[in-house]
Amino acid sequence: MAITRRHLLQSAALAAIAPSLGTAASIAPAQAQSATGEPVWRHALSLFGDIKYPADFKRFDYVNPDAPKGGIARQILIGTFDNFNLAVAGVKGSIAAAAQLVYEPLMTSSLDEVSTEYGALAEAVSHPEDFSSVTYRLRAQAKWHDGKPVTADDVIFSLDSFKKHHPQYSAYYRHVVKAEKNGDREIKFTFDGPGNRELPLIVGQLTILPKHWWEGTDSEGRKRDISATTLEKPLGSGPYRIREFVAGRSVALERVKDYWGRDLSANVGRNNFDELRYEYFRDSIVALEAFKGDQVDWRTENSAKNWATAYDFPAVADKRVLLEEFPNRSSGIMQAFAVNLRREKFRDPRVRRALNLAFDFEEMNKQIFFGQYKRISSYFDGTELASSGLPQGRELEILETVRAEVPAEVFTTAYTNPTGGSPEAVRGNLREALRLLKEAGYEVRDRKLTDSKTGAPFTVELLGADPSFERVMLFFKPSLERLGIDVSVRTIDPTQYENRLRTWDFDIVVSSWGQSLSPGNEQREYWSTQAADMAGSRNIIGIKNPAIDKLIERLIFAKDRDDLIAATKALDRVLLWNHYVVPQWTYNKVRTARWDRFGRPAELPKYGQSAFPAIWWYDADKAARIGRRS
Repeated sequence: MAITRRHLLQSAALAAIAPSLGTAASIAPAQAQSATGEPVWRHALSLFGDIKYPADFKRFDYVNPDAPKGGIARQILIGTFDNFNLAVAGVKGSIAAAAQLVYEPLMTSSLDEVSTEYGALAEAVSHPEDFSSVTYRLRAQAKWHDGKPVTADDVIFSLDSFKKHHPQYSAYYRHVVKAEKNGDREIKFTFDGPGNRELPLIVGQLTILPKHWWEGTDSEGRKRDISATTLEKPLGSGPYRIREFVAGRSVALERVKDYWGRDLSANVGRNNFDELRYEYFRDSIVALEAFKGDQVDWRTENSAKNWATAYDFPAVADKRVLLEEFPNRSSGIMQAFAVNLRREKFRDPRVRRALNLAFDFEEMNKQIFFGQYKRISSYFDGTELASSGLPQGRELEILETVRAEVPAEVFTTAYTNPTGGSPEAVRGNLREALRLLKEAGYEVRDRKLTDSKTGAPFTVELLGADPSFERVMLFFKPSLERLGIDVSVRTIDPTQYENRLRTWDFDIVVSSWGQSLSPGNEQREYWSTQAADMAGSRNIIGIKNPAIDKLIERLIFAKDRDDLIAATKALDRVLLWNHYVVPQWTYNKVRTARWDRFGRPAELPKYGQSAFPAIWWYDADKAARIGRRS
């Protein structure tokens, strides 16, 4: 299921805009086509064919249909922005996260089902039993904010624009070979082959852009350019539009009072705030102080140190500020020090394993993180998809098909990270690291790790964009230096950092890959050979591995849930044993702090974490009790 759900795009997790990846969709054959061969129109799609809400449902169970409208929710984003054009997001400029909120996709997800999506711009969807195409029918009442209808031409224009100008979308939608109108409100998407069960719903996640607006001129008479960045307020079709902004610093969105979709069943109890405001900060420490000073309402806390020590101030003591953790049941993650395989020095897996041996997570967890974290041991950590032990059953059968192309340990040894935390364990890990480095052709000369053949020193730059993460890199630095590695730690501004990632100009960075409960086509974007040289792709490591390519395809074309789980575990195991990353840590809850001005449903959705501000509302009585903002 997609990590970036349409509902949750209204949260501070908006820091990176990308395609809504990884939602597997299918309809049982009997539902896909009638006995006469005529298409059967459905109001929803689901991976399992089990759709909770019927076509005439009134609302999702987890919303408050009587939630009041009004008020403001102010949130924090780290970084900057200079672009509102989603078609080039991640390729040119720095996208304003709030830009996504002005648009509607064809489908929207529920937050109490693993993988079910309901109509948004589209009122109905149909596809044949072999998943070789999908047809969407638009709602007649769907309108842009200028009052013009959303048309099939807009949908086709959007797909073409994203495929042409956005490398990630180009890869993600490359199996959609044709989009054609079946009238003003129907669009048929034809795929390059049958059997890819995700593709119907992946198409439904497409953000729809207004063709007539992009082909028009701006207020100064200049023709708009879909291939360029822009700070012109975009025309949307969603529940919010941009009211005002200060480039790089803040964006304020206002609720569209005559929003065409306000009465849709999937929207009842949602979009309750009159204004959503996003304040940008270059530094997370400054952002925290802004929260304490009541300049923002809501903060998601990613620092264990801050969570343990930074919330001891009067507003917390007198309950004007509430601290709350929400369980994460909807996703897993790999967060890690990621190496750049495009650089020769990292191509030997023994070198990469040596880097992991030098990382003393246990001591770092104790000294820096107050013991709050656990070590990540899977690319799908936190889900049932994570591999463990030795492969068996269907997973083993899948791995047998690539046995000659994967490390032998995949079949003989359960993967584990090195364990530190004591002087003896650390010395043992460093001895093993030096042994592996020697096997890989390196030796220590005058306390410097050098290439035995060329005499070149082994140097590493740990590159980042968040100053608060320097302490993590600086903790890792001495351990690497004990191996003779010349290490530099460099923090640069977010724009420069993005540009260096796009051009693969780095040694080691910290990266993360969110994983849904139903992974699929997005795995190509993460790990495939095709994505390795694609500017802006998520394969920042530069993996080009035929066995991984084959396992990704096996995962994508899984026939049932059991097959999907087995294929995912097989992929996980091969990724781990190639030592592409030095796994870091995770926490299975979302830490939040908020000024107590808000109400929420009595029971939050199972897969929605906090679901703020999507289904929350402004509580005027609470706001009056805690006083006016400073």
